[in-house]
Formats: sequence, structure tokens, C-alpha cells
Amino acid sequence: MNAFRLAPLFLFVAACSQDAAPPPPPANPRADAPAADAAIAGVTAPSVAPADAFLAALAAHCGKAYAGRIVANRPASATPDPFEGKALVMHVRGCEDPARELRVPFHVGDDHSRTWVLTRTADGLRLKHDHRHADGSPDPVTLYGGDTASAGTAQRQEFPVDAQSVAMFEREGLTASVTNTWAMEIEPGTRFVYELGRPAGRLFRVEFDLATPVALPPAPWGTGD
Repeated sequence: MNAFRLAPLFLFVAACSQDAAPPPPPANPRADAPAADAAIAGVTAPSVAPADAFLAALAAHCGKAYAGRIVANRPASATPDPFEGKALVMHVRGCEDPARELRVPFHVGDDHSRTWVLTRTADGLRLKHDHRHADGSPDPVTLYGGDTASAGTAQRQEFPVDAQSVAMFEREGLTASVTNTWAMEIEPGTRFVYELGRPAGRLFRVEFDLATPVALPPAPWGTGD
């Protein structure tokens, strides 16, 4: 075949080859993804305050009661101990506004005089002990306790005695109690601990089994229900 006749054919093939070349890749729509992802990753959900986490963990047991046992009680008392040998039961109730307040009666045998009152404050938690007589009237020593002095944790909160309680204890001749620190611990679904300690060596701890609910006890004295 004549070379001059082949030349147009080569030019046609070359042109077709250029037309068939793949187009350049489009701009990456995710070119700015690393920066955007980093910005998103830097936004974290607000952390839950330990006080709120503690209240929520306890509130998860609202409406249920649990049996307890004494795991520490020292030094030994020279007089009969009001807790030894008695059925100990806590009942999580008073849950109308659980993010603000919980009421937990602590029953000692047939004594239904005690209720722990946990309240959310601006800075943490407050623990008060509401003591009543069988007729519902307040005991002379009641509503004592204190506020948390530190953030604590979702598992443990400590309550040093407050000035109002110190004045009450001194008025009633309970001078040993003016250095009280109460504490509560919770492992949801496992255990709850109530603790009383003093620098002189007093330690009282009751541990409740949260894995096994028990029959509900009577209403605490003074509740009217």
C-alpha cells in the first residue's frame, strides 16, 4: 500500500487514541475531610458530674429494697449495739425527682426511724439523716449530715459533718460525733455501702446486696403512707 495513502489512516488512529484517553480525575470532594473530621473529633459530649452519675446509679434501683450486713464495726461497743443481730434493709424510694433528691429508708429490725436523704446541691451532694419516732414526730437528733467537700466519683461520695450538725451534737451531748464523715458507695447491680468514720478510729460499714431484691419493708415512720 502506498505510504501516502497510509498516512491519513495513522493520523485517524492517533486522533482516536487521544480522544479515548481517560479524563483527569475530578477534584476530591473530601479534600478537606481531615480538617473537618478533626473538628468533629474535637467536639465531645459534656461530661457527667460525679454527683449526677452517683445519683443516677442509685436511682436505677428506685422502688426496690435490699438486705445488708455489717462488714466493719470498730471499735467494739461496750454497750449493746443497735445494729448487731438485726435485719438490715435499705429501700430506694422518694424518687419523684431523682436528679434532685432521693430518699432511702434504712430499716433496722422493727425500727423504721431512719431515712437517708440525698440532695443535689450547686456544688455536689448533701446527705441528711431524717430520724422519726413511731408517731411520726422528729427525733431531737435529726437532719444531721453534711455536704460533699470534693467532686468524689460516680462510685463513692463522702460527706464531712456540717456546722449545723456539730451544733446539734454538742447540744445533745454527742461530742464523739462532731468529727463524723459519712460516705456512700455504689456498684450498680452489685452492692451499695453506707459508711460512718471518725479520725479517732471509728468505722462502721454496712454493705447491701444490689443483685438480690427483697420484700419491701413497711413505710418509714413519719411518711404517712
